[in-house]
Amino acid sequence: MSPSKRQIEEREARKQRILKGALEVFKSNGLEGATMDQIAQQSGFGKATLYYYFKSKEDVFSAILEDGWENIWESLEPIIADGDGPRNSFIKLLIKIAEIAQGRPGLFEFLFNAPKTIKLENQPWKEYQHRLYGVIQGLLEDGVKAGEFPKINPELMFKALGGLFMGLVFMGDKKEPVSEKDVEKLLNQLITDPNYSSN
Repeated sequence: MSPSKRQIEEREARKQRILKGALEVFKSNGLEGATMDQIAQQSGFGKATLYYYFKSKEDVFSAILEDGWENIWESLEPIIADGDGPRNSFIKLLIKIAEIAQGRPGLFEFLFNAPKTIKLENQPWKEYQHRLYGVIQGLLEDGVKAGEFPKINPELMFKALGGLFMGLVFMGDKKEPVSEKDVEKLLNQLITDPNYSSN
Protein backbone atom coordinates (compact mmCIF):
# COMPACT_ATOMS: atom_id res chain seq x y z
CA MET A 1 0.00 0.00 0.00
CA SER A 2 1.54 3.33 -1.03
CA PRO A 3 1.80 6.11 1.60
CA SER A 4 -0.89 8.81 1.71
CA LYS A 5 -0.19 12.43 0.85
CA ARG A 6 -0.36 13.23 4.58
CA GLN A 7 2.18 10.51 5.43
CA ILE A 8 4.54 11.82 2.75
CA GLU A 9 4.19 15.39 4.10
CA GLU A 10 4.79 14.23 7.69
CA ARG A 11 7.84 12.25 6.61
CA GLU A 12 9.22 15.31 4.80
CA ALA A 13 8.52 17.53 7.84
CA ARG A 14 10.41 15.10 10.11
CA LYS A 15 13.31 15.02 7.67
CA GLN A 16 13.42 18.84 7.52
CA ARG A 17 13.39 19.02 11.33
CA ILE A 18 16.35 16.63 11.48
CA LEU A 19 18.25 18.68 8.86
CA LYS A 20 17.56 21.91 10.74
CA GLY A 21 18.76 20.44 14.04
CA ALA A 22 21.78 18.85 12.37
CA LEU A 23 22.78 22.18 10.82
CA GLU A 24 23.12 23.67 14.31
CA VAL A 25 25.19 20.69 15.48
CA PHE A 26 27.53 20.83 12.47
CA LYS A 27 27.97 24.58 12.80
CA SER A 28 28.93 24.21 16.48
CA ASN A 29 31.04 21.05 16.29
CA GLY A 30 32.01 20.50 12.65
CA LEU A 31 31.53 17.13 10.97
CA GLU A 32 34.34 15.50 12.96
CA GLY A 33 32.99 16.60 16.35
CA ALA A 34 29.31 15.94 15.61
CA THR A 35 27.56 12.74 16.71
CA MET A 36 24.25 11.12 15.80
CA ASP A 37 23.27 11.48 19.50
CA GLN A 38 23.71 15.27 19.32
CA ILE A 39 21.75 15.46 16.04
CA ALA A 40 18.89 13.40 17.53
CA GLN A 41 18.83 15.56 20.65
CA GLN A 42 18.94 18.87 18.73
CA SER A 43 16.15 17.83 16.37
CA GLY A 44 14.02 16.41 19.20
CA PHE A 45 13.84 12.84 17.91
CA GLY A 46 15.08 9.50 19.19
CA LYS A 47 18.02 7.85 17.50
CA ALA A 48 15.74 5.20 15.97
CA THR A 49 13.90 7.92 14.01
CA LEU A 50 17.20 9.47 12.97
CA TYR A 51 18.54 6.15 11.69
CA TYR A 52 15.29 5.53 9.85
CA TYR A 53 16.04 8.54 7.64
CA PHE A 54 19.86 8.65 7.62
CA LYS A 55 22.48 5.94 7.93
CA SER A 56 25.27 8.17 9.30
CA LYS A 57 26.20 11.73 10.23
CA GLU A 58 27.96 12.03 6.81
CA ASP A 59 24.63 11.11 5.22
CA VAL A 60 22.89 13.90 7.18
CA PHE A 61 25.65 16.38 6.27
CA SER A 62 25.27 15.56 2.55
CA ALA A 63 21.47 15.79 2.79
CA ILE A 64 21.68 19.37 4.18
CA LEU A 65 23.89 20.34 1.24
CA GLU A 66 21.78 18.58 -1.37
CA ASP A 67 18.50 19.95 -0.03
CA GLY A 68 19.89 23.50 0.21
CA TRP A 69 21.49 23.50 -3.24
CA GLU A 70 18.43 21.93 -4.86
CA ASN A 71 16.21 24.66 -3.37
CA ILE A 72 18.51 27.39 -4.70
CA TRP A 73 18.61 25.73 -8.11
CA GLU A 74 14.84 25.34 -8.39
CA SER A 75 14.14 28.91 -7.27
CA LEU A 76 16.32 30.25 -10.11
CA GLU A 77 14.59 28.36 -12.93
CA PRO A 78 11.93 31.05 -13.64
CA ILE A 79 14.65 33.72 -13.92
CA ILE A 80 16.71 31.66 -16.39
CA ALA A 81 13.59 30.76 -18.40
CA ASP A 82 12.55 34.42 -18.57
CA GLY A 83 15.39 35.22 -21.02
CA ASP A 84 15.57 38.87 -19.96
CA GLY A 85 19.06 39.54 -21.40
CA PRO A 86 22.29 38.38 -19.73
CA ARG A 87 22.91 41.37 -17.47
CA ASN A 88 19.33 41.66 -16.19
CA SER A 89 19.09 37.89 -15.68
CA PHE A 90 22.43 37.93 -13.84
CA ILE A 91 21.29 40.73 -11.50
CA LYS A 92 17.90 39.07 -10.87
CA LEU A 93 19.70 35.79 -10.17
CA LEU A 94 21.95 37.44 -7.58
CA ILE A 95 19.00 39.24 -5.96
CA LYS A 96 17.17 35.90 -5.68
CA ILE A 97 20.25 34.22 -4.15
CA ALA A 98 20.58 37.14 -1.69
CA GLU A 99 16.88 36.71 -0.75
CA ILE A 100 17.53 33.02 -0.05
CA ALA A 101 20.56 34.03 2.05
CA GLN A 102 18.39 36.48 4.01
CA GLY A 103 15.75 33.83 4.58
CA ARG A 104 18.22 31.39 6.16
CA PRO A 105 21.65 33.02 6.53
CA GLY A 106 23.06 30.14 8.61
CA LEU A 107 22.13 27.57 5.97
CA PHE A 108 23.40 29.72 3.10
CA GLU A 109 26.79 30.24 4.71
CA PHE A 110 26.98 26.50 5.41
CA LEU A 111 26.24 25.67 1.74
CA PHE A 112 29.21 27.74 0.58
CA ASN A 113 31.69 27.10 3.38
CA ALA A 114 31.07 23.52 4.53
CA PRO A 115 32.19 21.82 1.28
CA LYS A 116 35.68 23.35 1.66
CA THR A 117 36.14 21.65 5.01
CA ILE A 118 35.22 18.15 3.95
CA LYS A 119 36.24 15.47 1.46
CA LEU A 120 33.22 13.27 0.85
CA GLU A 121 33.06 11.24 -2.36
CA ASN A 122 30.20 11.30 -4.91
CA GLN A 123 28.21 14.17 -3.50
CA PRO A 124 24.89 14.73 -5.33
CA TRP A 125 24.76 18.41 -4.26
CA LYS A 126 27.89 19.08 -6.34
CA GLU A 127 25.86 18.64 -9.50
CA TYR A 128 23.56 21.54 -8.53
CA GLN A 129 26.57 23.67 -7.61
CA HIS A 130 28.34 22.94 -10.92
CA ARG A 131 25.17 23.60 -12.89
CA LEU A 132 24.61 26.90 -11.08
CA TYR A 133 28.20 27.95 -11.78
CA GLY A 134 27.72 26.87 -15.40
CA VAL A 135 24.60 29.07 -15.71
CA ILE A 136 26.43 32.02 -14.14
CA GLN A 137 29.45 31.57 -16.40
CA GLY A 138 27.09 31.33 -19.41
CA LEU A 139 25.38 34.60 -18.44
CA LEU A 140 28.77 36.30 -18.01
CA GLU A 141 30.01 35.08 -21.39
CA ASP A 142 26.74 36.03 -23.14
CA GLY A 143 26.87 39.42 -21.41
CA VAL A 144 30.43 40.11 -22.56
CA LYS A 145 29.43 39.14 -26.15
CA ALA A 146 26.39 41.41 -26.02
CA GLY A 147 28.49 44.29 -24.64
CA GLU A 148 26.48 44.27 -21.40
CA PHE A 149 29.59 43.47 -19.32
CA PRO A 150 33.11 44.83 -19.78
CA LYS A 151 35.33 42.79 -22.07
CA ILE A 152 37.32 41.08 -19.39
CA ASN A 153 38.21 37.43 -19.41
CA PRO A 154 35.03 35.60 -18.27
CA GLU A 155 37.22 33.15 -16.35
CA LEU A 156 38.72 36.00 -14.31
CA MET A 157 35.25 37.38 -13.81
CA PHE A 158 34.14 33.93 -12.72
CA LYS A 159 36.98 33.77 -10.18
CA ALA A 160 35.63 36.99 -8.70
CA LEU A 161 32.39 35.13 -7.98
CA GLY A 162 33.86 33.68 -4.77
CA GLY A 163 33.95 37.25 -3.48
CA LEU A 164 30.53 37.89 -4.95
CA PHE A 165 28.96 34.99 -3.06
CA MET A 166 30.62 36.03 0.17
CA GLY A 167 29.20 39.50 -0.50
CA LEU A 168 25.76 37.92 -0.86
CA VAL A 169 26.24 36.07 2.43
CA PHE A 170 27.04 39.45 4.00
CA MET A 171 24.01 41.02 2.29
CA GLY A 172 21.93 38.26 3.82
CA ASP A 173 22.64 39.89 7.20
CA LYS A 174 20.82 43.07 6.14
CA LYS A 175 17.33 43.57 7.47
CA GLU A 176 15.80 45.23 4.40
CA PRO A 177 15.47 43.38 1.07
CA VAL A 178 18.46 43.38 -1.26
CA SER A 179 17.90 45.76 -4.17
CA GLU A 180 19.19 45.97 -7.72
CA LYS A 181 21.33 48.92 -6.58
CA ASP A 182 23.02 46.73 -3.91
CA VAL A 183 23.85 44.09 -6.49
CA GLU A 184 25.11 46.69 -9.00
CA LYS A 185 27.38 48.12 -6.29
CA LEU A 186 28.74 44.67 -5.49
CA LEU A 187 29.28 43.95 -9.19
CA ASN A 188 31.08 47.25 -9.72
CA GLN A 189 33.41 46.55 -6.80
CA LEU A 190 34.36 43.26 -8.43
CA ILE A 191 34.54 44.48 -12.00
CA THR A 192 36.67 47.57 -11.60
CA ASP A 193 37.19 48.46 -15.21
CA PRO A 194 38.04 52.03 -16.30
CA ASN A 195 35.77 51.81 -19.38
CA TYR A 196 32.88 50.41 -17.39
CA SER A 197 30.28 52.48 -15.65
CA SER A 198 26.92 51.39 -14.30
CA ASN A 199 23.97 52.83 -16.24
